[in-house]
Amino acid sequence: MRFTGFPASDFRVFDIKGFQPRMSAIRGQIRPKLEALGEALLPDIARVTGGEAFAHVARHARRTVNPPDDTWVAFGPDRRGYKKHCHFKVAVSRRCVRFLFEAGPEYADKNKWAVAWKKNARRLAPALKKAKGLAWFKNEHDEEPAAILADLASDEIARLGDELVRTRDGQLVLGRLVSESDAATWGLDEYRKAAVATFEALAPLSRLR
Repeated sequence: MRFTGFPASDFRVFDIKGFQPRMSAIRGQIRPKLEALGEALLPDIARVTGGEAFAHVARHARRTVNPPDDTWVAFGPDRRGYKKHCHFKVAVSRRCVRFLFEAGPEYADKNKWAVAWKKNARRLAPALKKAKGLAWFKNEHDEEPAAILADLASDEIARLGDELVRTRDGQLVLGRLVSESDAATWGLDEYRKAAVATFEALAPLSRLR
């Protein structure tokens, strides 16, 4: 399948009531497009990250009652899964598409990474602040960012790393959103340009050690 974009009808899938009806629409309507998008973006992701990359489309296997409010394709360095690593993600929800970098609750080296972030964040902050539309999201599923990085001081950006280790479920999520109305008009070229621009700006975070 060749990826041609997400029309407005794809975003309305997240208005469907009930677990099974929404999941059926996600599986049949959106998941094949995410698989095609993941395959199309893999060479770009590998170039941006400087290493091998694998695409993982969300299965929502842990959900049995509450229907998901978003779904995604994630990119990580492990064929078996992405959650134990820093990863990139293209997520689709009702009101937007988000291009994200995540260090999540299951990241195996999150304590070590948080220390490296503290050491390097002030050096990285100027570039992060200049990148178009980069924002901090409190949660990976949030459609609205908590803060735009350009509006934060370098010290405030450095303190965002505390979010990863503050609680057991801590996470650090940075990225850019594109509204549903804009994203519905995009094809592969626009998605590729947005993904590359966003992930190139965030790629140094994936190499922190």
